[in-house]
Formats: sequence, structure tokens, C-alpha cells
Amino acid sequence: MLTFTESARERVLGFMKDFYGEDAALRVGAASGGSPLAPSYELCLVESGDADPGDVVFDAGGFLVYIDAAAAPGIEGAVVDFVGSTFEVRPAAGAAAAAPAGELAERVRRVIEGRINPAVAAHGGKITLLGVEDGVAHVQMSGGCQGCGLAAVTLRQGVERMIREAVPEIVAVRDSTDHASGRTPFFSRRPG
Repeated sequence: MLTFTESARERVLGFMKDFYGEDAALRVGAASGGSPLAPSYELCLVESGDADPGDVVFDAGGFLVYIDAAAAPGIEGAVVDFVGSTFEVRPAAGAAAAAPAGELAERVRRVIEGRINPAVAAHGGKITLLGVEDGVAHVQMSGGCQGCGLAAVTLRQGVERMIREAVPEIVAVRDSTDHASGRTPFFSRRPG
């Protein structure tokens, strides 16, 4: 169902020992604010026995994992790793999302490729359409846009404005980017 790298397993076991002792489990759930087209997950320690009805429960080699019923279908085959100072949940190999299909998605993609990406490329960035759902275009920012302190401004005043002008059926644009993992942001955020 879900596998853990050795570094992630050691970290989970260490946190359990430090904070809960033997009486702990790891809960995995869908994170709020994620896109249905690019979900993200939250991991937290709970007392063992705190499984909710409907949770998928399994032994991950030394500790129990409770996967929230809502998160379970999208996490099948994913890998949990510990990178730097955070846990990352990577989709299963070969589980790359299919390109968004349909006439509306194609029109949005043409705007992104023809007008938006040439502009953000000057800052080392790229915008990718993840999909269109109920009039909302879900995008992901990468390169210089991922983690950039001005990403929200770029999204609202550039990307969303251009898409909505060219494709009036689009009512909103949602950013599904994990900005915290950006490695080469164009404008770095200052620690606050």
C-alpha cells in the first residue's frame, strides 16, 4: 500500500520513541488546501488504537500506519521519504498523471504554453496545467516559480488574469505547488 524509505522509517521510529514510547502509530491523511489533481498528505503521530472507522491499517515494519479513508485511494503504492528536515510522500513510480484532456483544458494549455511560459521562463520558471475541474484550472509552478516570494503575485496578476481573459469559462486558477520544496526560487523569501 505505502512504503517507507529507511531514512523515513528511522525518523518515524525515533519520533515515536521520543514522544510516545511504545504506544504510538502514524496517521496519514489528505492535507487541506491540496488539489484533487495533485494531492498532498499530512503525517502525524497518534496513540495506537486511535484508528478511525474506515481507516486502512497496516504494519510498516515496526509501527502501525493509519491511512485516512479519504486519502487511501490516491496514496496506493506511494513512497514516504525523509528529505532534509521534512517527510515527503511521492506518488508510485509510473503513476504520473495523464495530461488533462478535453477542449477546455486544451484552450487553457495553449494560453499557458503560448503566453505565460515564455514570460516566466525569463526567471527560470514554468507553469504546468494539472487539470480543469468545475471551471477551476489547477496549475503547478516549477523552476524559479517554485518557492519564489512573488509566486502568489505571478499567479493572481499574471497567470490567472491571462487565462481568464482568453478562456472565460475558467472562473479561478488554483496553485497546487509545494513551494516549500523549491530549490531555486527567483526571489527568495526572507526568514521572518
